[in-house]
Amino acid sequence: MQRVRMSLPYFEANGWQAEVVAVDPAYTDLPQDKLLVESLPAGTKIHLIKALGKKWTSKLGFGSISYRSWWFFRHKVNQLLKEGGFDLIYFSTTQFQVCTLGAYWKKRFKVPYVIDMQDPWHSEYYRDKPKEQQPPKYWLSYRLNKFLEPKAMNEVGGLISVSENYIEILKDRYPRLKNTPAETITFGAFEPDMKIAAEHTGEFTHLLDATFKNIVYIGRGGMDMYNSISPVFEALRLGLAAEPDLFKDLRLYFIGTSYAPNGQGSATILPLAKEYGIEKNVVEITYRIGYYHTLQTLRQADGLFIPGSDDPQYTASKIFPYILTHKPLMAIFNAKSSAIAILKEFGLKDAYSYDETPGLLSKIDSFFKLILNEDAAVPEYNANAIQKYSAQMMTKRQCDLFNKVTFTS
Repeated sequence: MQRVRMSLPYFEANGWQAEVVAVDPAYTDLPQDKLLVESLPAGTKIHLIKALGKKWTSKLGFGSISYRSWWFFRHKVNQLLKEGGFDLIYFSTTQFQVCTLGAYWKKRFKVPYVIDMQDPWHSEYYRDKPKEQQPPKYWLSYRLNKFLEPKAMNEVGGLISVSENYIEILKDRYPRLKNTPAETITFGAFEPDMKIAAEHTGEFTHLLDATFKNIVYIGRGGMDMYNSISPVFEALRLGLAAEPDLFKDLRLYFIGTSYAPNGQGSATILPLAKEYGIEKNVVEITYRIGYYHTLQTLRQADGLFIPGSDDPQYTASKIFPYILTHKPLMAIFNAKSSAIAILKEFGLKDAYSYDETPGLLSKIDSFFKLILNEDAAVPEYNANAIQKYSAQMMTKRQCDLFNKVTFTS
């Protein structure tokens, strides 16, 4: 959703007019952020569809919004395509099961389609992981994804991905994709969002305790992030032991770590903090908060932290809102993650890998002390990188790929 939302203001300037088909928010139990519509261009055509109820479908293992809305997407888009005037179908969602409709629409209406791979669809990553580290209903989802992915990939006209590795894996898995137009395009930095968040400051619940120095991460948790988080917890443990009067004022916040509804999520970060004996200095809030609530909370922090997964394919699409806050920022990723190179392009000094950065604990300690002593400078980022990774430029690159797909189809 965020990819499309940030691109809609720039599609027309690049020769494309877009209409959006989306599930009506009434059919999802995820947090809703009604302010998101403020960033949409006036006159944007949005077609909202229904979805089956979750009460019974979830008991069968099909509670995902993608399964519940599949038939309604099929019906609505059929109506639109019968009316004509569409040159391309663009799937930009992590609810990948809906993408199987692309092959059906291409066959019936001769309209090519592009899939935006924001995450892996069928993945082998969790196969050798202990059951407690696997996602819910993994046995079923693994088999369904393995069956459904080729249904979409065998006819896809173009691929966009936030990670070059995702595209490479798909091209190895499906030889026909070798000559299919494909581009690695990260999410863009969308400056108008910061203005919207600032204009609605008073509408958001304050989650941070201002009597402490707060370093904040907002995003999913999970054991796959332990390699990135563990050195941070170890540095905090050592700091508390060596300089307790200084480090007692530090709080690390991990917010929105679970995809489960409010009150149903399981903590994945606090148990690790307890292993290090620093749980008094770590706060985990499992429930998700709205997008603009997220931006405003990042703005209220004294410093920011982005941990990465131990999966080398992982690239954090959320890095750009962090950069737009211009707050002191530290990021730790797998050395092979593309996120490190992107952050270095911006000129971020505190971008590290947990597996290759020498003296990592010392560097983390220095970052902590800059925050605690209020000595951290406001980051100044490379102007060329700001332009290169702007939502406007990312939209142009999407449209360039659209042009290739429609020209070759």
